[in-house]
Amino acid sequence: MTTAQTTSLTELERDALGELSNMAMARAAYSLREMVNSEIFLSVPRVEILSREAATLVVANGGNSRLVAVRQDFTGAFAGRALLIFPEPNGLELVRAVVGKGTPVDDIRDLEDEALAETGNIILNSWVGTIANLLKRSLKMALPVVIRSERQGIFETHGLQEAKILFLHINFSINNKEIRGYIALLMDIPSIEELRLLIADFVIRAIQKPG
Repeated sequence: MTTAQTTSLTELERDALGELSNMAMARAAYSLREMVNSEIFLSVPRVEILSREAATLVVANGGNSRLVAVRQDFTGAFAGRALLIFPEPNGLELVRAVVGKGTPVDDIRDLEDEALAETGNIILNSWVGTIANLLKRSLKMALPVVIRSERQGIFETHGLQEAKILFLHINFSINNKEIRGYIALLMDIPSIEELRLLIADFVIRAIQKPG
């Protein structure tokens, strides 16, 4: 597979990753429901591979200039950096939903990073862990870090050569309030290639599984 081919997913790869991602989000939603005792839905309507420039344009849609993200690096069969990204106002809405509507504003600010880190850790670990388990590989996750950045700096590669971004649009609903965000996995070309090979193996196993 050539480098040029890694800039887009085939329809089969997109469908397989969409299915894997929604399995992972169902697991994350269950864990979050247990944590906040609220009705939570998570889904992934679209998955694609983007360049840093294209991903920056997507997160800037609607005039989002300031972003908040939870970042976790991962290593193993494939390696890279996972980001759960929200426009800054959406991040604050998420924190309000997690810590409770009755919490004073000053307390929300004090708890914001902690709530974001915990929520991001659940969602990113569910996504990466579920993908790794279903692809029959192991991945190790670093501790979550909350970052705030202008949209141009959110996808800094920090040593990843020729990084591409596996980009997931997520719909997040908590207590019937919609909070849109994104999951982005920054990976170099060899890691993207390895992931695609593992997806192909997953598809073959699924086809061959007795009905």
